[in-house]
Amino acid sequence: MNDNDRHKKMAQKRNAGYEKKQARATLEKGLLIVNTGTGKGKSTAAFGMALRAVGHGMRVGVVQFIKGAMHTAEREVLQKFAQVEFHTIGDGFTWHTQNRAQDMATAQKAWAVAAAMVGDASYDMVVLDELNVILKYDYLDFDTVLGALQNRPPRQHIIVTGRHARAELIAAADLVSEITPLKHPYKEQGVKAQRGVEF
Repeated sequence: MNDNDRHKKMAQKRNAGYEKKQARATLEKGLLIVNTGTGKGKSTAAFGMALRAVGHGMRVGVVQFIKGAMHTAEREVLQKFAQVEFHTIGDGFTWHTQNRAQDMATAQKAWAVAAAMVGDASYDMVVLDELNVILKYDYLDFDTVLGALQNRPPRQHIIVTGRHARAELIAAADLVSEITPLKHPYKEQGVKAQRGVEF
C-alpha cells in the first residue's frame, strides 16, 4: 500500500467515525460554557463565539464584571451591532480597587444586569466575562448565580470566563475549556501588553 492509499484509508475511517457521531447527536439545547485556566485567551474565545453568533443573526448580551476601567476593542466592535447589548460594569482589577465593599457593590450591580439577560429568552447567547473571578472572591452568592444559570431559557447559551472556575460550576457546565499557558512574552521576555493581542 502506498502513501496515498494509506492516507485515503485513514481519511475514510475518520469520516465514518465523524458521520456516526453526527447521526447520534440529535439534541439541540442551550449550553453552559466555561472558559477558565491561567492562560491567555478565555475572554478572547468567548468574544469569538459572540461574533460567530452575531453572524448567525443571534441576539447577544455581554456583561464585563472586572474590566470597567479599561478600554477594550471587543466592546468597540460588538456594540456596533444592533443585536448586541454590551455592558461594562466593573471597576477594574481587584488589586487596583483594593476595596472589597466597593467591589461587592459593583458586582451586585453587574449581576442585576446579567441576571435580567439570563432570564430573558430573547437573548440567544450571554457572555459573563470574568464572572469566575467575582465568584472566587465571594462577591456574589454562588448558589444564586448557579441557580440562575441552570434555570436559564432552554435554548440560551451562557459563556462564563475567568480564572479559578468553581468546581460546582465546572460540574454543571456542558462545555469547559481550561486554557493553560505554555509561553507568554510578558513573562518570558518582559514584553508589554500589545494592542490587538492583549487589548
